[in-house]
Amino acid sequence: MPHRAIHARFIDTARELGPELTAAIERAGPIELSSRADLPFADYLCRAITGQQLSVKAAKTIWGRVEDSAAGKPLAEHFCESNTDLLRSCGLSGAKTKTVCAIADLARRGELKDDHLREMNAADRTAHITAIWGVGQWTADMMNMFYFGEPDIWPDGDVAARKTLERLTSPRRKTIRTAERFAPHRSYLALYMWRHADAPPV
Repeated sequence: MPHRAIHARFIDTARELGPELTAAIERAGPIELSSRADLPFADYLCRAITGQQLSVKAAKTIWGRVEDSAAGKPLAEHFCESNTDLLRSCGLSGAKTKTVCAIADLARRGELKDDHLREMNAADRTAHITAIWGVGQWTADMMNMFYFGEPDIWPDGDVAARKTLERLTSPRRKTIRTAERFAPHRSYLALYMWRHADAPPV
């Protein structure tokens, strides 16, 4: 379904849930969800892990150091236990270092091939990704949405998306139930909530 048609359907659905949600979606306008193909999935996942719980600026700085430390070597080869001290010196925590090394180990064994992952449905892909040490549901949701372009992911573990939806509807109604009204395009609902949260007050 084209993003403009999704926007129109969202407005109709939001009208059944309250004027504040309706106004937020109308104000945001049509939103597009795109997928990534410019980086191998393992690299993208490692970069995402590196930046978690950091400001955008700090994440960019640390990732830059990590890439420099690889000196042109593929990251799947660079992320290994023998380079733990080097990775830690770039600013990675011990837990993040362990996670990126676990991701790279799977990549070297051919278990994170992009084509194979794209053939999976979102649930199977989530199970595959979250089996990696240090990779949780929130990270899997972000990967499904932003790398694979899955249209129907509601990241209820994302505080900003969940709290924004609560404020625009009702804190007494479970956000998972509210989000179900927007299936099979719940990823777009999350995008609308993030855009609203980042928008200046009106």
